[in-house]
Amino acid sequence: MLLCLAASILLGRYPKPYFTPLSAVRDDALALNLILNLRIPRILSAFLIGMVLSAAGAVFQMIFRNPLVDSGFLGVSQGAAFGASLAIVFLGGTAVAVQGSAAVFAFLGLAASYILARRIRLGDWVLRLVMAGIAVSALYSAATGGIKYLADPNRHLPDIIFWMLGGLWAITWKDVLQILPVIVPCLVVLYLLRWRLNLLSLRDETAFSLGVAPGRERLILLVAAVASTAAAVSKAGQIAWVGLIVPHIARRIVGSDSQRALPASMLLGGVFVLLCDDLARTALAGEIPLGILTSFIGTALFLVLLLRRKLELWK
Repeated sequence: MLLCLAASILLGRYPKPYFTPLSAVRDDALALNLILNLRIPRILSAFLIGMVLSAAGAVFQMIFRNPLVDSGFLGVSQGAAFGASLAIVFLGGTAVAVQGSAAVFAFLGLAASYILARRIRLGDWVLRLVMAGIAVSALYSAATGGIKYLADPNRHLPDIIFWMLGGLWAITWKDVLQILPVIVPCLVVLYLLRWRLNLLSLRDETAFSLGVAPGRERLILLVAAVASTAAAVSKAGQIAWVGLIVPHIARRIVGSDSQRALPASMLLGGVFVLLCDDLARTALAGEIPLGILTSFIGTALFLVLLLRRKLELWK
């Protein structure tokens, strides 16, 4: 992790492609300003967003006892993107409006998926939750498409396209300071309560007999996961597959015990998104959208794990 963070500071396309030598940083005021005011806030944001998405994916998988869910499957990411798009077009597009609207609709997406899954009578709980999440996500995606149709093509539409592709090219220190008050407390809550996930993955009757208040503790964890995801999506757009694949890789490395699996997911997710962002901003002269890279690499890793029979769907 520390090696990736340090190396990322020197990766870029100025003053030379791919790598910035230390001599250039010392002698070139523009290169130093670029590192301090553009690269470092972007690197920190990429790492924090990767931690958030991976931690939220691990929490959702444990709480819902479903190894195939993450914030994207449960309508959280799509809800946040819809809320952000709504704020951009109709609420002035201020940072407070975008983050607040993203958080509200992210919570509504999760609640709608859960309530709908409880009312479906087809299949088991895993199948019902997946179907409900797909339906809610599709509904939010359609609504976002409607907002894109109504948006001003010169003022609002480019910003909405940003949410669809995902990227960190506009991140500054101001953006980092806006998401830190949400992301850091939520990650601390998830980390401190990580050992309770083992109990909350059991049936409510069993968890209650072991001294757990399933409803209250599950609500605390879900609020922390959804709020941090909404904050991340409001700045980075939709970054897919991180919350699904990284927790599985973490469990393969450290085991299924959430006391170790959740911190491992946070660190691996942060490194994964950071490396994808490094590739996005250095591979080509024109920046590659981050969401495209995480989807492509995440899908490839998922297929490799499946084909090698290394994917533990549940323990």
